[in-house]
Amino acid sequence: MLPNRGSRSNGKAMRVAIGNDEAGFGLKDVIVKHLRERGVEVEDFGVSSAEAVPDVDYPDVAHRVADAVAHGREERAILICGTGIGMAITANKVPGVRAAQAHDVYSAERARKSNDAQILALGARVIGPELAKSIVDAFLAADFAGGGSTRKVEKMNAVDASYRNRATTP
Repeated sequence: MLPNRGSRSNGKAMRVAIGNDEAGFGLKDVIVKHLRERGVEVEDFGVSSAEAVPDVDYPDVAHRVADAVAHGREERAILICGTGIGMAITANKVPGVRAAQAHDVYSAERARKSNDAQILALGARVIGPELAKSIVDAFLAADFAGGGSTRKVEKMNAVDASYRNRATTP
């Protein structure tokens, strides 16, 4: 369950970005309603229909959401497509982003606690609405635990930085 009805320790409401393609539209609406009932502010980057939207595919949505996270405009995010796979792959292409696909509560919690993931990717064709709500709650309630995981996350960040530096060097 989300602490303090969606508020953080500083008393401000948690703010979460959400993005979806047409396959994730129905589950997105369930998650948005669930979060807003808990006092979470939701910024919707997704499509507003279960029909395919011309020129808007899951990589487009995942890129916009991941960019907002990478630049600090959004603290955490949830991406929803058919399986969650394409969204996670695309989001992880954005420097500074750690996106995790999770279809169970334990993996969602560990994505935060052990890997400091900022983005959760879900598959609307893989899990049902009630499980999805539990997974989202676990992801948002968890914080990076540090400890032995700190060294590992620092190594992930170093890999990320090495490729960013290579991209800017002629």
